[in-house]
Amino acid sequence: MELRGDDVVLRPVVDGEDEVLDRIVREPAVAAWWSPPEDFADMLAIVFEGEVVGAIQFDEETDPEFHRAGIDVFLTARHHGKGLGTDAVRTLARWLVTERGHHRLTIDPAAANAAAIRSYRKVGFQPVGIMRAYGRDHRTGRWQDALLMDLLADELTRRRGDPSEVP
Repeated sequence: MELRGDDVVLRPVVDGEDEVLDRIVREPAVAAWWSPPEDFADMLAIVFEGEVVGAIQFDEETDPEFHRAGIDVFLTARHHGKGLGTDAVRTLARWLVTERGHHRLTIDPAAANAAAIRSYRKVGFQPVGIMRAYGRDHRTGRWQDALLMDLLADELTRRRGDPSEVP
């Protein structure tokens, strides 16, 4: 699987990229929100100009009564604020809607992660509410709040320059 966004390509993580992703997830600006995973195999690499700059993953609820998908993403601090995370989330969201048939997507950044929340709002995600003491900060051991955000398929922001409707 390879998904092309405006600026990024999402593709499976290949041998040797675990080390790159592990370094990224340990950068102070990334580690503030992400704990290092045991394995990157279930993630998609975010590639920008031929370089792995982060990773994105999704989970799916396949029960037809509650069919939905969730997204998580991290990006090297060197590329924060350039729209690459937004592009990666939008690209995966489009695929989850058009190819996997999801009508609703969720994302749950730490409530204090203002930059991530701004990025997800650009894709079309809307705040649902605060989930209190939702996730443990791996650095301090303290519980932290998260903001549950969701996006319905017909709310998905269009690609730059693409006025077409999302199915």
